[in-house]
Amino acid sequence: MNDADVSKQIQQMVRFIRQEAEEKANEISVSAEEEFNIEKLQLVEAEKKKIRQEYERKERQVEIRKKIEYSMQLNASRIKVLQAQDDVISSMKEAASKELLSVSHHHHLTVTHHDHVYRNLLKDLVVQCLLRLKEPSVLLRCRKEDLHLVEHVLDSAAQEYADKANVEPPQIIVDNQVYLPPGPSHHNAHDIYCSGGVVLASRDGKIVCENTLDARLDVVFRKKLPEVYERRRYRREGEGHRTVEDGDDQAAGRFESSSLDKFLLEDFFECIVSYPAMFISRSISLSWI
Repeated sequence: MNDADVSKQIQQMVRFIRQEAEEKANEISVSAEEEFNIEKLQLVEAEKKKIRQEYERKERQVEIRKKIEYSMQLNASRIKVLQAQDDVISSMKEAASKELLSVSHHHHLTVTHHDHVYRNLLKDLVVQCLLRLKEPSVLLRCRKEDLHLVEHVLDSAAQEYADKANVEPPQIIVDNQVYLPPGPSHHNAHDIYCSGGVVLASRDGKIVCENTLDARLDVVFRKKLPEVYERRRYRREGEGHRTVEDGDDQAAGRFESSSLDKFLLEDFFECIVSYPAMFISRSISLSWI
């Protein structure tokens, strides 16, 4: 083999080696490009996922804040409604209290038969207490201004109780030392007062029956509150009013004291004077002894 053939063969080998190297380099380049694209895609998707998660978290936070704000507004509206309802009930109770006071306040009356009406009421209250106490001897306390009316009805009340209970007439001892508080005064509006009625107790003072008009008013209101709310709800539904849950922010403003139902006050008043005595306290808190 001469030098020319050797040189030619070497050049062929060089071309072959170079071709293989170029092909290998091309494969490496393609593979690296693919790996780069895959890695880049993975990084992009990972970042997209983080961004989506972040926005989802922020959306959830926004929804939670909206729900919290709505709940706070709803609760605030409900509180306004409840406060307005309480104001209405307080106004009704105050009106009923004034009606009661007009029954027992015999110095500012427009009817001449008032003493007779209140005297009969006092007798009924005493009889009710006697029926609850069932004691042969009791102590009685009343307002100082009612003393003459109470003393006037004691005998008839004791006899009526005796007839109903089929027992001997009880001994009723009137407390002439300590009286129930007087009626409310404009000069001392915050002082303790009593609108009328009586308080009876056993001789040892351990069983007390409070049958004042104020105590009866409190009990009647507690018993009638569900009916009051129910009637007002039906009335509001009949008038087509939206509730707070419907998104009516002005719902609370519709409970106006001027819209008090007169029949409710009359119903309260009737219950106050007709309910049986029920105010029993087994204590000596009134210092009977």
